[in-house]
Amino acid sequence: MNSHPVRTIGLTVAFIALALTTAAAPISPPEAAKKPIITVYKDPGCGCCKSWIEHLIKHGYRVDAKDTPNMTEIKRTLGVPDGLTACHTAMVNGYLIEGHVPAADIDRLLAQKPRIAGLAVPGMPMGSPGMEGGPAQRYQVLTFDKSGKTGVFASH
Repeated sequence: MNSHPVRTIGLTVAFIALALTTAAAPISPPEAAKKPIITVYKDPGCGCCKSWIEHLIKHGYRVDAKDTPNMTEIKRTLGVPDGLTACHTAMVNGYLIEGHVPAADIDRLLAQKPRIAGLAVPGMPMGSPGMEGGPAQRYQVLTFDKSGKTGVFASH
């Protein structure tokens, strides 16, 4: 049996490199596997909606994006109060999420489970998730119930 020492060393080095690379590969945090799917209704051509979805995915959410040209009807059907509308509407675990709500606020909503219909960031404030790129504005994440009553959930 004639073994070539350089080939054996090369294979050994390759195997060790593969083992180290695999061992160092990032592992998803356990809480990410537990996060629910967020269904997002959005206009097919909206870039900020796509950016907000990327924000959710980056924070461990799985997203089911549904393109629809009739967002007004979706908002009305789901019960988004008129004064709180933004560009996209989402549903997660029975809660409505309207607009550019940060993933951390959705996390807190799902952990606390308040008796509300959902959260909203009315309009499209610069600096909110999906609206990066310009000077950041201060904005609030509002709670709302089925009657339209609102409260402040977070300030950013």
